[in-house]
Amino acid sequence: MKRILTAAVVAVTAALTLSACGGSDPLTSATPSNAPASSGGTSAKVVVGSFNFPESILLGSIYAQALQAKGVTVEEKPNIGTREVVYDQVKSGGLTVVPEYIGSLLAFVDKTSTAKTKDEIVAGLQAKLPAELGVLDPSEAQDNNSLTVTKDTAAKDKLTTIEDLAKVSKNFVVGGPPEFKERQEQNFKDVYGMEFKEWKPTGDTTADAIKSGTIQVGNVFTTDPKIVLNDLVSLQDTKNAFGSDNVTPLVYKAGVDDTVTSTLNAVSAKLTTDTLLSLMKQISVDKADPPVVAKDWLTQNGLL
Repeated sequence: MKRILTAAVVAVTAALTLSACGGSDPLTSATPSNAPASSGGTSAKVVVGSFNFPESILLGSIYAQALQAKGVTVEEKPNIGTREVVYDQVKSGGLTVVPEYIGSLLAFVDKTSTAKTKDEIVAGLQAKLPAELGVLDPSEAQDNNSLTVTKDTAAKDKLTTIEDLAKVSKNFVVGGPPEFKERQEQNFKDVYGMEFKEWKPTGDTTADAIKSGTIQVGNVFTTDPKIVLNDLVSLQDTKNAFGSDNVTPLVYKAGVDDTVTSTLNAVSAKLTTDTLLSLMKQISVDKADPPVVAKDWLTQNGLL
């Protein structure tokens, strides 16, 4: 999944930078955690990092607080930057754990990969990641591309999957980023035999355009809070046209032990796309503080 930060997301991220990082460089005090952690919860310091967008900051806080609850010494480095920066920090041991997205990570380390399903992508990562790095259990949660419609449209045309949509898509106008048609038109034909009446470049206004009826189908990320606010439904991609992008911890192997691994796997076992959607609404719309949202969710799920 390619992430393009919108102005709104950048604004939220900037605010989080000030509150979470005090405006300082989050890497200035990150030091390699090269010593293997012990298995009894008295581990060497685990440094949890995150990318420079709100959902990653939230996930990093969830990981950090869950580990602290198990007695692990944690240093959190939120809002660091892009994958190019963060990946190298994990590889060098400056960061121990980062919340990642499996499809996007595989595309980063293997630009020739054609893997689509979760199992194919995980196998590809195991083959292509350097020896220093590993991924833990992927969660069910994905922040992925979707084709999304209103609840009324879904009910009227009996749509729950993209396969259902393909039966009526020639009557529908679809919207998304300016590059959406170029990237996906042939893919939809190949995977689902699907064609649309018209393609419109709706960009950041896609979810609103679906609600207003300007378009009937739109490309919206599955954890976009506007799905909830606008009463929309993301259709199931049963044939993996978009590919899986499950949330998973990327780890520096020498810095994690059984306690760290089992704790993060327990978090992943509870995370769903609906969970992320709900949590991101609290942050992006209700303006809740990510560490508070993270703590509440961990408590509700028996992880604190």
